[in-house]
Amino acid sequence: MSVSTPFQSGALQHLSSGDVPAYMQALGQAARHAASELRRADTGLKNRALFAIADRLKAARARILDANAADLQRGRENGLESALLDRLALDDVRVSSMIEGLHHVAALPDPVGEIDDMQYRPSGIQVGKMRVPLGVIGIIYESRPNVTLEAASLCLKSGNACILRGGSEASASNAAISACIQAGLADVGLPAGSVQVVATTDRAAVGEMISMPEYVDVIIPRGGKSLIERISREARVPVIKHLDGVCHVYIDTTADPAKALAIAVNAKTHRYGTCNTMETLLVDAPIADLLLPELARAYGEHDVELRGCQRTLALLPQAIAATDADWTAEYLAPILAIKIVDGIEEAIAHIEFYGSHHTDAIVTQDYSLARRFMAEVDSSSVIVNASTRFADGFEYGLGAEIGISTDKLHARGPVGLEGLTTRKYVVFGDGQVRE
Repeated sequence: MSVSTPFQSGALQHLSSGDVPAYMQALGQAARHAASELRRADTGLKNRALFAIADRLKAARARILDANAADLQRGRENGLESALLDRLALDDVRVSSMIEGLHHVAALPDPVGEIDDMQYRPSGIQVGKMRVPLGVIGIIYESRPNVTLEAASLCLKSGNACILRGGSEASASNAAISACIQAGLADVGLPAGSVQVVATTDRAAVGEMISMPEYVDVIIPRGGKSLIERISREARVPVIKHLDGVCHVYIDTTADPAKALAIAVNAKTHRYGTCNTMETLLVDAPIADLLLPELARAYGEHDVELRGCQRTLALLPQAIAATDADWTAEYLAPILAIKIVDGIEEAIAHIEFYGSHHTDAIVTQDYSLARRFMAEVDSSSVIVNASTRFADGFEYGLGAEIGISTDKLHARGPVGLEGLTTRKYVVFGDGQVRE
């Protein structure tokens, strides 16, 4: 059985506003049909699809780079910020990394079909849980065309159909990548609806996608806070998301100074524009006069602007007075808020009140304090004696991630292949009937 659609996925469509609902419904129908076929696909077939897409990308490298050059030129003409232009840009190295990423996902263990927690019941039946795909995943993202391929590969490997809606600034790049995906799917006989890239830049398409629970099982938004807030507010489909990455490092009095210095500098300066970058540093008062001047010198080498509480200003006259807004700021820039606290209780209270439940770390040599921090800090990742920058799917051994969730249902933290599945009960019997 095939599901036809009046529109071609991927190639940019110029639709009137009245055509958008019908277009999105067609994508939804095709995705729902494809999801049923993907449930039957074994690991070998899914991996062959990933390899086929990789081969198509290699063959289309020049075409993809030409499309990306057109997106970049349009972005410059439209005044796109340099940071967004950097995220948008592809080159030979990034395309090669995308191809390598497909092979990496193919090498990951397939979670679909795993059965665990098997146990015999008094009736003689065996009860367990099996991992199964979520179904159809809608992913809405901005700027980075490599996300098109990352999302497609993870959804395919986990047995999910997906509908991908990239930003208008990457429309030509996404169309070129989509053509490779469609060709790779056809090469192995998987339906075109397995991966569909929304081919209109009309914003009404997003509103339609998040309002189709009959076709879409989960929405994953990746982008700025305003986008995610809108999706969370308006969606009629469950959403996996995080709004902010207001991450903290708390340095306890017992911390090894060398470790504390290395962790606090790396957590802030390794990369500024990521959601797991530290935005607020909390320092225990007894160690502040020893450690803060050293940290300030290190941050000065990276041109990091420091904003501090009154106690911090007394030690670091070069710092700017922090306002209440600084404690909730996700700077994504070389700016750091610093607060001196009186012990772990005040540190945890600050994180609970001002944090975003993303990633928070403690540097300490006290095992009991480390255990208390892990138990009481309610974040998706809690780290002891290491940088917040490790809160990442690859670093956690997931191989890749579709995003990071600060929700508590159903996935939390970096969302990899396992996070794109759910579990159902399976029961084995031998003729038992209930009495």
